[in-house]
Amino acid sequence: MKFWSYILLAAMLTGSSELLFGSGSKVAQASPIDKASFDLFKSKCSMCHGAEGKGFSALKTPDFTDPKWQASKTNKEIEETVKNGKKDTMMKGFADTLKPAEIETLAKFVRSLNSKRK
Repeated sequence: MKFWSYILLAAMLTGSSELLFGSGSKVAQASPIDKASFDLFKSKCSMCHGAEGKGFSALKTPDFTDPKWQASKTNKEIEETVKNGKKDTMMKGFADTLKPAEIETLAKFVRSLNSKRK
């Protein structure tokens, strides 16, 4: 298990998530807005949360597709976490690197991954 943690960490540090997740994904990309949201998620989040948002147990990242996780978070909490990060975890905030509209887009995309809604 440690081996995969090191591989994921190396991919995060080098920006090589393509090596781990490939260029495609099963996440629907029906419209340009959806594709833009997915592309933003892929570039900022997939290295820790996976291309499909299922997380990685080795990194202790949440599974955004889990209805229980989705029910436990408000939209505001998701936005705040994207903006400010999560204390005592690897989750850094993006307030300094993303526009408010991009943070909102990421939060909405995370919410859209709820498997209960599909």
